[in-house]
Amino acid sequence: MYSQTANQFMPSVLRSFALSLAFSFLGTLAGVYVPAGLFFPLAIVEMVMLLSAFFLRRRKMVSYSFLYIFTFISGITIYPIVAHYLAISGPNTVMLAFASTTTIFTGLAIYATKTKRNFSFLGGFLMAALLALVSISIFNIFWPLGTTAMLAYSFIGVMVFSGYVLFDFNRMKRHGVRHEEVPLMALNLYLNFINLFLDLLRIFGILSSKD
Repeated sequence: MYSQTANQFMPSVLRSFALSLAFSFLGTLAGVYVPAGLFFPLAIVEMVMLLSAFFLRRRKMVSYSFLYIFTFISGITIYPIVAHYLAISGPNTVMLAFASTTTIFTGLAIYATKTKRNFSFLGGFLMAALLALVSISIFNIFWPLGTTAMLAYSFIGVMVFSGYVLFDFNRMKRHGVRHEEVPLMALNLYLNFINLFLDLLRIFGILSSKD
């Protein structure tokens, strides 16, 4: 159950999460100057770091340096996506996606930390849905999805990562956060936010192209 003592490091998680977004934003700005041929290798590095964090999280906690290096690289690899939608849909679509992400994320975070409901039951469902999304994204590399299928995929992504926001904040409220867990929890929140943003950006981009 929740206790103030056990949860004293939640503000540290939120500060680290905010810094992660700042490093990601700096990475996106730096992406302007990155040669096109480097984006794929950086995406591979990002994936290897993410898998390392996932498989080693129980034996070795994620460090702050790992967190900020990862989020900076993540920001660089996000740049081509943002640039694509800036080109085809304009800055309003990107700003709308970011504002919507911030609103949804904040609303769900507040609800998850104020409600008496326990969302731990979502863990298994969310993991299964996440694995399905990853499988579809790999499939999409070789056999691109149509517009309608991509729209459905993005809506499902919004639901999954919204669920993870509820799950992670509710878990922190109920079980607290140890000092050594702060960077890992901040990484979880960053991934929730960024994936929610990318799914919403894709949705708004697709819908704007149909106007």
